[in-house]
Amino acid sequence: MLSLILTILVGALVGWLAGIFMKSKHGFWMNCLLGIVGSFIGFGIANILGIASSSFIATLIIDVVGTCILIAIVRLILGKKF
Repeated sequence: MLSLILTILVGALVGWLAGIFMKSKHGFWMNCLLGIVGSFIGFGIANILGIASSSFIATLIIDVVGTCILIAIVRLILGKKF
């Protein structure tokens, strides 16, 4: 249960940070969803490039980059509305 709560909180933080960088405005739950899914994208890309995260800050950066990529992909599909 604690793991789920931490995942949601970190996902919300990552989604919020990516939303700031990408100038995207959506609610708390969408931030959580984008942050969690974007984390998987970020770690997938990091693994392909051979980048390892050794600290919380490195993990956070990888998560934010993945979420920014996800937001850019969604914008391409849905248009500028997102």
